[in-house]
Amino acid sequence: MSTRLKFGDGTRKAEQNIMLGNIFQKLRDFAHEQPELVRFAVVGLLGYVAWHTTYSYYLRPTTMLDEYVIHSMVTTSEWIMGATGWEVLPPSGPGLRNTIGIINAGGVQVGDPCDGVVLFALFAVFLIAFPGPWRHKLWFIPLGVLGLHGVNILRVCGLIVIQWINPEWLQFNHDYTFTIIVYAVVFALWYLWAKLFVPVQSAKP
Repeated sequence: MSTRLKFGDGTRKAEQNIMLGNIFQKLRDFAHEQPELVRFAVVGLLGYVAWHTTYSYYLRPTTMLDEYVIHSMVTTSEWIMGATGWEVLPPSGPGLRNTIGIINAGGVQVGDPCDGVVLFALFAVFLIAFPGPWRHKLWFIPLGVLGLHGVNILRVCGLIVIQWINPEWLQFNHDYTFTIIVYAVVFALWYLWAKLFVPVQSAKP
């Protein structure tokens, strides 16, 4: 009885080893057939982990990166609102600011999750992982980040106007409408990069 069990255990282990060997062989074949896709996945994953670790354990707790980005968003949004005829509320005090409002509206407060820093990194990391010449990545990534920062500033202006029209609309548009718009711009930039700079591989005969 025990001999049969041992024989059965050995058979199962052999089958498992064969199954694992087949899986690894398929992975090796896939990596050989699709090297760019594998590179994109590996570089993108490692880059995101590196960014997340650096941001969570160094940049966010020990620097004022978020505060400076938010201050830029607030001051630029104030300039845009003032230039388009809105009466902007004066700042509450000196130093870096995170709130903006207009007359007859409560104003909005910009927090760290909404400053776009994490989105900038996500855009840059995956663009680095994309195929394409580095000489173009060196200008496309900074311009893309500036473009996303500009979209985020317009988002703040839009939320201020929405709050002035109807405060009950603010939360929905903050959580859904503008989030969809911002991420749509990110995907549009990735698509533009792929169309312009990713070489098209000819099909194998």
